[in-house]
Amino acid sequence: MLQIVFLAAVTGVAALRLGDRATPLITFGGTALALLQKALWWVIRLAPLGTLGLIGHSVDEYGWDLLGDYATFTADVYIGCALVLFGVYPLLLRFAAGVDPLRFFRAAWPALQLAFVSRSSVGTLPVTQKVTERLGVPREYGSFAVPFGATTKMDGCAAIYPALAAIFVAEIFGVGLGPRDYLLIAFVSVIGSAATAGLTGATVMTTLTLSTLGLPLEGVGLLLAIDPILDMVRTATNVAGQAVVPVIVAAREKILDREAYDRATSFEIHDADDSEEGDAAPARPAGVTAAA
Repeated sequence: MLQIVFLAAVTGVAALRLGDRATPLITFGGTALALLQKALWWVIRLAPLGTLGLIGHSVDEYGWDLLGDYATFTADVYIGCALVLFGVYPLLLRFAAGVDPLRFFRAAWPALQLAFVSRSSVGTLPVTQKVTERLGVPREYGSFAVPFGATTKMDGCAAIYPALAAIFVAEIFGVGLGPRDYLLIAFVSVIGSAATAGLTGATVMTTLTLSTLGLPLEGVGLLLAIDPILDMVRTATNVAGQAVVPVIVAAREKILDREAYDRATSFEIHDADDSEEGDAAPARPAGVTAAA
């Protein structure tokens, strides 16, 4: 995945150097992104039906008691993500960047809202980038940091969720975990989150974690029954982190527009869409951002 990001970055730099001659490539990139987002919306609308079928199959195979375990696991995931979203991130903003965390969440609300309902960091990417710009992050830096974060900054899907999922599966199948196993869970979750895709990343990371611990891989299918419900808060956590990091880096590098940050407010999502369309116009190829 990192190789793909590097290739996309090199291609984008080369396209900017070519100028008008790169317009067909830039137009193709914008069209491909639009097609991807449209396909994601279709998947999102059909997801509730798939979730209902998966839950029914799991209850039929493992019994009604599984619903209680599902409820407990869902609460654990939401609490874990909330601790990072409203605990870790505000502390980083306050002490690492020296900015008001409440102002950040006020401005980032459109991206968090879209991430929660769409369950796609990539689909939310244009709105996330708009958020960072309104918070005073220079466009030149944000256009690189946000797409890069959408590929590698997966606190919810690749760090919190696989760790809790491994413990859940171990309890369901009656497998005991020792201190060494918990340390291994933490190591795999942290390292794996740096190379997790923006799509289906949680499933890949869960499979990796379970196989590393020697736990039954049937647990992955068991978790798919409630995955859409869990993916909402996971994606919101991911997207918040993808906006937090550019703010912190910009502040520490003294390129953050603090006046823009202090007056940043929420906005309508369609405003971000209009902005992206304007940036993608052929007449302004140098303003196009990579969204790979």
